[in-house]
Amino acid sequence: MKDETASVAVKKVSRSELIELLNQDLAREYQAIIAYVVYSQVLKGAEFMNIAGELVKHAAQELSHALIIAKQIDYLGGMPTVEPKTVRTSEKAEQMLQFDLENETETIRNYRERVLQCEELTEYAMGEQIREILVEEQDHQIALATALGKSVPAPRSAK
Repeated sequence: MKDETASVAVKKVSRSELIELLNQDLAREYQAIIAYVVYSQVLKGAEFMNIAGELVKHAAQELSHALIIAKQIDYLGGMPTVEPKTVRTSEKAEQMLQFDLENETETIRNYRERVLQCEELTEYAMGEQIREILVEEQDHQIALATALGKSVPAPRSAK
């Protein structure tokens, strides 16, 4: 099977642009931490108890991702952001899970781009670190899609 990342056209970036993009990724990781903490505690109903427990685990994994991304930003000479992306909430459990699924899908698309951008800059170790994050993000995406009874969405191609 062909590697999907190889078929994505990704704009070449400078080191300073990579820092900016990684800071956007870091803000998205902060968003995920907050969302998973909140959603795991407010999901109600027997049908959501298993996924609520999974969201607690996801929150811890997202914190690990944030630390890795912050370290990479520092390595490149940048300052890690302190601002999360906006966290959407809802009174409806399905809608909260859908928000998470959409965010994970976006995160996966961005990390696929980031791997290629790192490699273009010969930052191979950084690309490998992001690949490891990508594996966990895809696991989150699968868990959320399964909880919603949906197929795993294909990430949009790079623009």
